[in-house]
Amino acid sequence: MFDFCVMIKEKMRYGVIMKEIKAEDIILYEDEDLLVCHKPAGFPVQSRRMGTMDLESLLRNYLAGKGEQAYVAVIHRLDQPVQGILVFAKNKESAAKLNQQIQQGKMEKRYLAYVQGKPEKKEAHLVNEMEKDARTNTSRVVENKTPISKRAELVYRVLQETEEGSLVEIHLLTGRHHQIRVQMAHAGMPLFGDTKYNKEATKQQEWQQISLCAYKVSFFHPKTKKKMEFQVKPVGNFPIV
Repeated sequence: MFDFCVMIKEKMRYGVIMKEIKAEDIILYEDEDLLVCHKPAGFPVQSRRMGTMDLESLLRNYLAGKGEQAYVAVIHRLDQPVQGILVFAKNKESAAKLNQQIQQGKMEKRYLAYVQGKPEKKEAHLVNEMEKDARTNTSRVVENKTPISKRAELVYRVLQETEEGSLVEIHLLTGRHHQIRVQMAHAGMPLFGDTKYNKEATKQQEWQQISLCAYKVSFFHPKTKKKMEFQVKPVGNFPIV
């Protein structure tokens, strides 16, 4: 069997190193219908750049190397800098059923984020209108609804506080572009390491790892209907996890 791997950046105490990632190392669960993976930070789910390996391609190569049909359907996504759990379907029937669960709100995704500041409200429901700027690949909160804005909702809960910031759990209720990063920054709680939406992180010259992880996902198996739940511990820039 072929040994497929990729190299990604990983921030260490004294700089940046390149880390080898193998498909077998990041697969949390696999059967004839599903692949559940822990995506490393800095690794794209899908890439349009020629010659750039992404998670979808890595998994296709992994399946082909085992002599299986190299069908991999992306069910949901994470931004390239973000680490965490992703679910993939290995056939069209499973893909359709899993996508239906997302549309019906039956797939739950929870995140851990390390944010600057200590919010007065230790638990809150954030609702905003957001616009995406395709030219800059950024999004922003707008005060009033516009023809291109979309409603964005999340619930956060403070789990722990340090001198610098807070560890929060986030329940994502909608799936907008850069939603957590934008809404939390707008609420005065930008994520550590977020060079797009955290002004303090933008000032730093060195490469940074964003403190955001999709750490818990639950859904129903597309064939057996059994409830599936997966949880991971984030790595990297999470000093209080």
